[in-house]
Amino acid sequence: MRVLGVDPGLTRCGLGVVDGLPGRRLAMVAVGVATSDALWDVDQRLLHIEKQIEEWLEEHAPDAVAVERVFAQQNLRTVMGTAQVAGIAMVAAARRRIPVALHTPSEVKAAVTGSGRAEKAQVQTMVQRLLRLEELPRPADAADALALAVCHIWRPAGTLGAPQRAPGSLTPAQRAWASAEQAARRRG
Repeated sequence: MRVLGVDPGLTRCGLGVVDGLPGRRLAMVAVGVATSDALWDVDQRLLHIEKQIEEWLEEHAPDAVAVERVFAQQNLRTVMGTAQVAGIAMVAAARRRIPVALHTPSEVKAAVTGSGRAEKAQVQTMVQRLLRLEELPRPADAADALALAVCHIWRPAGTLGAPQRAPGSLTPAQRAWASAEQAARRRG
């Protein structure tokens, strides 16, 4: 399974692609940050972030997109921008008929570190270990996106996602069909 994790943000939107199956080794495919200039009007910032997310979907053809579920924050401007970018990521995936799941920050932390109250540094360290990376993934937005992808592979349902079959429960024909669909999405 290939999952694109999206840590939404209007200035920096973390993006991370991970391949893996529950209970098996994970592999980082790509990690980065989509950015927009704080001096631009919000519509132009959203458009710029959306274009970058579309490029990632096109290039990596994920089987699922895992987005951090927006939660209430003290700063209304921050939460609004975060929610808008989360919506853009969900719409971009829906256009391609890629399943979307929302995972809460505590769910992601628990999946990656074993504690829903883990600090950012703990999440980065565990992501580094789980994906066998030479360095800590940086910035934190990128590490969070990888953590979202890992969480989704290990806990696929999320808030929006439907329960998924265990990987071994697919017949050989179903696996071949799924591979063909993924290859077709990559070709466009």
